[in-house]
Amino acid sequence: MGKRHAEIAGAGFAGLTAACALAQRGWSVRVHERGEELRTAGAGIYIYENGLRVLEAVGAYDAAIKGAPFAHTREVRDGDDRQSSRAFSIVRQNVINALAAVAARAGVEIVTSSAAAAATADGELTLADGRRLKADLVVGADGSNSRLRDSLGLLAKRKYLVDGCTRLLMDKTAAERAVTDGAKTIEYWSGTRRVLYTPCSETDIYIALTMLDTDEVAKAVPVRKDEWKRAFPRLETLLDRIGDQGRYDRFDLIKLKRWSAGKVAMIGDAAHALPPNIGQGGGCAMMNALSLAVYLQREDDVATALETWERNERPMTEHTQRISYFLGLPTTWPPTLRTFALGLLGRSKWLTAQRTRTALHRPTGT
Repeated sequence: MGKRHAEIAGAGFAGLTAACALAQRGWSVRVHERGEELRTAGAGIYIYENGLRVLEAVGAYDAAIKGAPFAHTREVRDGDDRQSSRAFSIVRQNVINALAAVAARAGVEIVTSSAAAAATADGELTLADGRRLKADLVVGADGSNSRLRDSLGLLAKRKYLVDGCTRLLMDKTAAERAVTDGAKTIEYWSGTRRVLYTPCSETDIYIALTMLDTDEVAKAVPVRKDEWKRAFPRLETLLDRIGDQGRYDRFDLIKLKRWSAGKVAMIGDAAHALPPNIGQGGGCAMMNALSLAVYLQREDDVATALETWERNERPMTEHTQRISYFLGLPTTWPPTLRTFALGLLGRSKWLTAQRTRTALHRPTGT
């Protein structure tokens, strides 16, 4: 068999991980990114053991975590079996840069200002400028508003959730830079509004402001600092440090009829967007991108490989979606009931096991 070729739409976590993994297995790969440069929205991210194993497998781990504060190590014991789970809070752009560097070293061609418009099951990618590109594999990693997915009629369900989030980075103060004992996430609630504070590098603090999607003032960008300070008067000094940056996104949940159609595979948010309540959007995207390449290495026929890939990998992703959605339900509850419920859920051994199941998972190919 000659060298197989893949066209990938989207240069986020999913698309770049797939590019690295495919190129490292002998494919020629071209990635199309609609932006003028490789940039990611979302500011910071938690990456747990499962995602870190993927970064190690493709060779991007050291660069991705450089400067990131080590969050924690969790041990789960079952008889004589012990599993360790690491977690880092990381600047998202660092991960993108690390994956892009590995992809470039593997010979991947990354084309910016190149938007994908549609795909066909026989492996043809149509770009927004009208060009049509043939490939042995087309990968749709073009986000929750995926044009490739919709052109193939794969969407089964898209549920917009009641809440959303504005994410941003801010510089650390001298006092924050002096803290060297790892990252400590602090979560503050006021009604249905929430502030999450997470150190994510030697110089950066990741701030996530969550609110109901109907809370127009709270979700305004630039952030209405006066409004947030009224809700969180004790955080006035912190909130005053917010600049004009930030982007608001409403949370959603996406499920497909199938993850593939012929020679086209869907990965990342295009296939399985989920709310961020257990921090596994990026982890699932990278796991499925790596495993995609592994199954294609095992099976010459692309359509057969994609069917096997989905059959084996989809159950873990859908488990993650269910748990993440469930943990977001208390958002709209009265504060007293929400505090009680979250405390109860935090003490539940069963739910803890369900919540950490994805983080402890060993992805295919690692």
